[in-house]
Amino acid sequence: MLVLRLLNVVAPAYFLCISLVTFVLQIFVFIPSMFRDPSTTPLFSPALLHGALFLFLSANALGNYVLVIQNSPEDLGKDFNLGKGAEVADWLDGSRSPGSALPGAHFCRLCARVTQRHDHHCFFTGNCIGSRNMRNFIMFCLYTSLACLDSLVVGMAYISATLSMSFAEPLAFLTLLPHSISQFFSGALLSSEMFVILMLYLWLGIGLACAGFCCHQLLLILRGQTRYQVRKGMVVRARPWRDNLQEVFGKKWLLGLLIPVQNVESSYRRQKEK
Repeated sequence: MLVLRLLNVVAPAYFLCISLVTFVLQIFVFIPSMFRDPSTTPLFSPALLHGALFLFLSANALGNYVLVIQNSPEDLGKDFNLGKGAEVADWLDGSRSPGSALPGAHFCRLCARVTQRHDHHCFFTGNCIGSRNMRNFIMFCLYTSLACLDSLVVGMAYISATLSMSFAEPLAFLTLLPHSISQFFSGALLSSEMFVILMLYLWLGIGLACAGFCCHQLLLILRGQTRYQVRKGMVVRARPWRDNLQEVFGKKWLLGLLIPVQNVESSYRRQKEK
């Protein structure tokens, strides 16, 4: 438990550091060196257009990241007086549920609260993912993967121009790291160039992981399930996939694709207000 709590603090700081490094490399290294075209007007220059694209992806990723943290799942334990004793122990092992009106409710040890439609605990946000912030989490994964893919492509172009090498062969990227390590220790490669090469593989790993999370979550949403329900083998009520999507993304789903906006409120909260 101590290791998990430490990871819950270190992982968000690690993500923010990677985001800051990526922003600095893109704005101050890649864009000035790779998008120089004096024949174009400043308004439609490649540097300005690519900078606007990268800022759009980064703003959406960071905005949804903040909304995931702000829109914490509601603590249902306060409403059911699940604060002490044996009742909390029942929640810890998942053997108790307050009723069918609260599907997939679960007590998170790290957050110390009971959340509706609990999916999983995200260490990179230090928060549980549930009914209130699921859409923002998916958008965060989507735009993070796109920002990493953009940085990967531009970074490969930068390394190709700096080291006068070609990535036309399929195995060129796979052999880049061991070849660069040997050159770095022999003194033929600068520290800044080696750092960019390491970042290429980091962007690839983060981009693939976020894309995988996004696709997996969308598949579960279409089926009306959460990762917690799948892990526990819970049977969910069959509904049309359109209703499952609307429950998570809301009617104004297109707005959430373009700008980071607050997620739809949980069905439990809407029932309480009625």
